[in-house]
This record gives sequence, structure tokens and C-alpha cells, in this order.
Amino acid sequence: MYASVQPRAREVIAELAARGRYHFTTAEFMAALGSSDAAARQSLSRLAGKGRIASPARGFYVVLPPEYRRLGCLPPDQFIPALMEHRRTPYYVGLLSAAQYHGAAHHRPQEFQVVLERNRPPIVCGSVKVAFVARRNVGAVAVQSFNTPRGTARVSTAEATAIDLVGYMYRSGGLDRVAGVLSELVEVLDAAKLVGAAKCSSILWAQRLGYLLELVGGAGKVAELKDYVRHTGRNYTRLLPSSPAEDAPRSKAWRLHVNATVVPDA
Repeated sequence: MYASVQPRAREVIAELAARGRYHFTTAEFMAALGSSDAAARQSLSRLAGKGRIASPARGFYVVLPPEYRRLGCLPPDQFIPALMEHRRTPYYVGLLSAAQYHGAAHHRPQEFQVVLERNRPPIVCGSVKVAFVARRNVGAVAVQSFNTPRGTARVSTAEATAIDLVGYMYRSGGLDRVAGVLSELVEVLDAAKLVGAAKCSSILWAQRLGYLLELVGGAGKVAELKDYVRHTGRNYTRLLPSSPAEDAPRSKAWRLHVNATVVPDA
């Protein structure tokens, strides 16, 4: 019985690809195949074993063109938007992955970073790894759409990316790496939009970001952010949250204990 549905299973996958659709659910596959649940799952297992499809999440599959079969999955930006739509989950591509879309190409992350309202376990699909970062107000963060070979992906704007990198510095490779990425982003940052991004985040992030941007040559972009910090920031905070501030020099403009020496990664 199972063997009889195999030719049709391959046809279903080919038909999807021919229509430019490279993702499907178990239920959609079973309906297209016109078979029982057991037969559909057997067919999916066989197709996965032959490298024709992969499953980055339970019940969700991607079709693998020949050029991605060695990878064992589609690149993450080609399936994450569809997976998030399937899960009805607000998201955006963030941190180091977002920075690449804005021109910071020298700090390629080992994992694709996606920001959600709640944390989830990482996805490992073939050689692809997707890491999730939790942020409460995902829907308030400014994003823009970037085209991918399979559609579009929601990516945090350069300004929102900059402040997220500082806010999640330990997920972004540490202070030196964040400074290095900011040095690549600084030219594309908009001063007014930086303030807008800061208003969606902790004031502590804005204090650290302003100091780092000045450090990497972005003094011309932070006047409005500095004014925002002056009117909003009530307390001094530490540049490096995990280190003590005793005897550290202070930045009065950013209300910051400069408790770390920053050497931006090249």
C-alpha cells in the first residue's frame, strides 16, 4: 500500500516546486496525496531519507532543490517567514543576522537569529541552525521587508538592530563584537530613527548605544539620542552589565559607568 503512493508523493513535491512553493504541512501533504495519515508519514519519511525534503519543525516541511541538498535544509531566511506565518507568530530577523542585511557583512553569525515574543528551542535542520531571542514588544519594533528567493523576510531596521545588539550583547558575541558591528552600521543609521528605536527599548540600552556609537565614529548621528537620554535617563548604568563599576570613569553625557575597555572587532 505504501509503495503505491510513492510516485504520487514525488509528484506532489514536484508540483509544489513548480508553483514556486517550497513549504507545506503534514495535513496539506496528506490532502494532496489523498492517502491515510500513516501512508503520508511513510512517504514523507522516504522523501526525507532521499534528501528531497527536510523538516525544520514538527509538522512543517520544506522542499529541497538540488543546490541545497548538501545543506540538508533550505537557508533559514527562505523558510522562517512561512513557518512563522504557519504558527501565527509575530517575528523579525534580528541581531547579527539583521546586521548582515544592512551591510555588516564581516560578522557572519553561526546561527540565524530570530526575535519572538517568547523564547523557543533552537531549530537544527541539516547544517542550518536558527536561534530564537525573546523580546516582549516585538510588534512595536520597526522592521522592513527584504526579498529572499522564496518571498520576503521581516528584518529589524538598522536603528532597531543597533539597539538590539547592545541590549542583547551576550547573544551578539560580546561588547567588542557589538562595537565592531556598529562601526559597520553607523553610516546607514538615521539620527531621528535611533530615538524611535530607543523609545521601544530600555533607556539603559540607549545609554550604552550612544556611548558605543561615539566610540566607533558615529558622533554625528547621536545628538538627538543624547538629548533623549538627558531627558529620560535618571540613573547611571554600567557599560558592561556583568562587571562592577567601582572606580570606573563616568560618561556624564550618557550617564554611564565606563567599566570596560572596548576594542571593536575588525
